[in-house]
Amino acid sequence: MKKVLSPLMLWGLGVGYVISGMYFGWNLGLKEGGTLGLALATVLVILLYTCFSFSYAELACAIPKAGGVFDYATKAFGNQIGFIAGLAQMIEFIFAPPAIAFGIGAYFNLFFPDIPILWISLSAYFIFTALNIYGIKAAATFELWITIIAVVEILIFAGVTLPHFKWANMQQNAWPNGWYGVVASLPFAIWFFLGIEGLANVAEEAKNPQKDIQRGFGSALFTLVILCVLVFFAAIGVGGWEAIVFKNGLSGETSDSPLPLAMGQIVGTNSLLFHLLLTVGLFGLIASFHGLILAAGRSTYEFGLKGFAPRFLGKLHPKFLTPANALLVNMGIGIAALLTNKTAEIITVSVMGALTLYFIAMLSLLQLRRNAPNLARPFSVPGYPWTPLIALVLSGASFLLIAYNNSNLFFIYAGIILICLLFFKLFFPKK
Repeated sequence: MKKVLSPLMLWGLGVGYVISGMYFGWNLGLKEGGTLGLALATVLVILLYTCFSFSYAELACAIPKAGGVFDYATKAFGNQIGFIAGLAQMIEFIFAPPAIAFGIGAYFNLFFPDIPILWISLSAYFIFTALNIYGIKAAATFELWITIIAVVEILIFAGVTLPHFKWANMQQNAWPNGWYGVVASLPFAIWFFLGIEGLANVAEEAKNPQKDIQRGFGSALFTLVILCVLVFFAAIGVGGWEAIVFKNGLSGETSDSPLPLAMGQIVGTNSLLFHLLLTVGLFGLIASFHGLILAAGRSTYEFGLKGFAPRFLGKLHPKFLTPANALLVNMGIGIAALLTNKTAEIITVSVMGALTLYFIAMLSLLQLRRNAPNLARPFSVPGYPWTPLIALVLSGASFLLIAYNNSNLFFIYAGIILICLLFFKLFFPKK
């Protein structure tokens, strides 16, 4: 693949993969845990992602391959664990875009209520899959600019809403389900940051992966933590959490557009600022949607390239040198998930894939430190071994709690893993 990604482009990708989590999805956790429940879950998640990102950066700098955790786990534990890790990564990256597509449709539908949300979501899939097929440099440049616009818009949102912040609104019904609410809101707290690990999947296309990847992870994580805190307080502090969860502000149908709901309480739904937020809010959703399609294509491509999946998935487009086949297959699976019309459930399955990735990645780092001490490590995680151990424990515990609280979705997730693993063992016996 072409080495064209600069440190600034990597920052744009890292923030872009994730920033849709600031615009929608996280608010569904308020229904489960209230303000305090989601806040506690988010603090744990920030600790998880801080420890994970720096640990994952060590792996990405030492083994700069498009497969990400698939390559790290294969080197550390062999092909079978590598397959499971790579499959979990694919589940995360393939199932996250359909959830974001719902958000794109919901935001766009506020402008054009006569156009069905599903048609908007499907159009987004075709447009941005085509852009990713066209070329990585064009895709990354586009990602950088829409990410910058999306970040600026969140800062404008915070500037408008924070002067109207009232602490009483944060305390209103803040603990509706007790400690159970903390557990139930975990997937939506993770949604704030899910996807940053996709930076590792473009390491092969960075100009200087051994140095630039660590800078990308660090700068992106710092930006995202600041944005997360701003959005949390600015959105809830205006009128309480119910006002940005339910479309009517009290109960009933939930909303995929919490920031417009918060802004509308201050400036009204017909103001220029309100419509500006809707317009630019779409950029935030598009940034993550487009970026995760990019990362998913790289992970599926690596699976096919190494012979762990049908070989045609590992073929590059002869003209654009992009993983076109992988991108098209991922789009088909994503559209099938989109047609279920279940945003919260799709988010939860994607989170299960992410947590599996985090857990196996941390095990891989610990194993490679023991079994491959001479592996070139341009960046070493600070605080070793405690940093990866904290990420290991938090990711494992979060997975168990989420699986227990969503047993039906866990069986679907586990079924996908087991069926694919059986297929792998039957048709790739030498692996």
